[in-house]
Formats: sequence, structure tokens, C-alpha cells
Amino acid sequence: MATIKSYTDIEQSKKLAEILPSESADMSWCNSSAKGVNYTDEYSAKLYTVKEMQEAFDEVFVGWDKHWKLIPCWSLAALLNVLPKIHGLKPILDLEENSIQYSGIDLYITASNIIDACVETILKLYELKKI
Repeated sequence: MATIKSYTDIEQSKKLAEILPSESADMSWCNSSAKGVNYTDEYSAKLYTVKEMQEAFDEVFVGWDKHWKLIPCWSLAALLNVLPKIHGLKPILDLEENSIQYSGIDLYITASNIIDACVETILKLYELKKI
């Protein structure tokens, strides 16, 4: 059975954070736990919504945020919102094949899961100066 991803991993998030506006992300990776302070360079496996991060800052870590490192993270819904129309055409998604196609520019990306396909498509569109 194939692994199902719900959001971008840390490496993908770092790449996307360089080219996409942070407002397009709907989650964040964080290097600290909201239940305790453990400032490390490693990012926890827990994802936080933007609202949860704000609540944590407001309630627990006011003044300590200089130690936090946040990386925006994208769910499938957020990634799909980033994919543009090109020549008036929306991308074609095939969830069975985990692929994304833009017929207007002859682009076809396939991956082991749809999140990876979205990330690769976004990176390719950026390379082609379409994003």
C-alpha cells in the first residue's frame, strides 16, 4: 500500500518557502514543542496550524519567539490553490496515477503521491517562470 501524505515534508516546505508567499501555506513546521521548550535545529513531527502557532506564541512563548524557527507547510488543498491557470486552462489531476498535467504547455508530472506531484509541478512551473 502506498504511503499517503497529507502535507509537504520539511525539505519540500523549505524549497516552496523560497518561491511561494507564506500566506499560501496553511500549516507550519516548528523546531519547538508547544508543550515545552526544546530549542533544537530539528523540526518536530507535529504540525501546527497558523492559529495554533499564534495561540502558542500569545499564551506561552511571548518574548521567546526569537528562538523559534518556523517553516511554512502546505496541505494538498493549499497546493492546489497555488497551481495557476495557464492559457486559461486549469491543471488536470489524476489521483489514481498521482499525476498533474498542463496540456497548454505540454507538462506532465507524476510521483509516488499527489502531494509530491504538486510540489514537483510547482517547482517546474517556477523554473518555466509560470509562477
